Amino acid sequence: MPKLKSQDDILKMRAAGRLAAQTLRYAGELVKPGISTEAINQAVHNFIVENGAYPSPLNYKGYPKSVCTSINDVICHGIPSEKEILQEGDIVNIDVTVTLDGYFGDCSRTFYVGEHISAERIKVTEVAEESLVRGIIAAKHGNRLGDVGSAIQNFAEKEGCSVVRDFVGHGIGKVFHEPDLQVPHYGKAGTGLKIVRGMIFTIEPMINAGDWRMKMLKDGWTAKTLDGKASAQFEHTIAIVGDGVEILTALEDDPIAIKVKKMGGNVLWPELKV
Repeated sequence: MPKLKSQDDILKMRAAGRLAAQTLRYAGELVKPGISTEAINQAVHNFIVENGAYPSPLNYKGYPKSVCTSINDVICHGIPSEKEILQEGDIVNIDVTVTLDGYFGDCSRTFYVGEHISAERIKVTEVAEESLVRGIIAAKHGNRLGDVGSAIQNFAEKEGCSVVRDFVGHGIGKVFHEPDLQVPHYGKAGTGLKIVRGMIFTIEPMINAGDWRMKMLKDGWTAKTLDGKASAQFEHTIAIVGDGVEILTALEDDPIAIKVKKMGGNVLWPELKV
């Protein structure tokens, strides 16, 4: 059983999560054709530092940048580069993690670049977003992690997409990736670790338009779809509290949090502008 978080832990995680959410929103405002992913990285780095925090990915197990930028068929952990320029019609996932007062806040979102996005890329992005909604609704006290994975997998596959198996959500707090709490985005309902109050973890489904399998590039970080089709991801850090869930990385107008609430999920934080 993973270590459960105290009320003080949750308060600290709220602050870290809120800064992560603000950083991700800021990063998303930079997304446009012609900008390099390195320019986004530098802006994110400065924003986090100016707000009294540390960009958690930087130097984490050797990762060289302050944010992950994953374009089109890159599933995750894309490394920003001055040579990588966003083009009209791309989709790009930006994955932000901050360390504030010793606690981690982790979230990501897939953004459209420009206005002329292909049907495949729109579809996989919409399915990925809805998959996170379904996963959060299933993540409640008394359920099991298999319920979360099953909710995501059943929806994504019904929509003709697939769920990446190689990466999972994770427990988080004073440690970036807690090894004793892993959250697969596929599985069988009623199986896996029981979800109880005091748990804090990420849900971050990576959804592919085609085959779920991946290949790793020589840099040791960048994961791409095996068939070259598009991939999209959305992520939130959540806390299991009371009879519901606090989405710690959601701002008041977060569309995923609002949709969870509209679909019957008990979102306790923040006060949503529905």
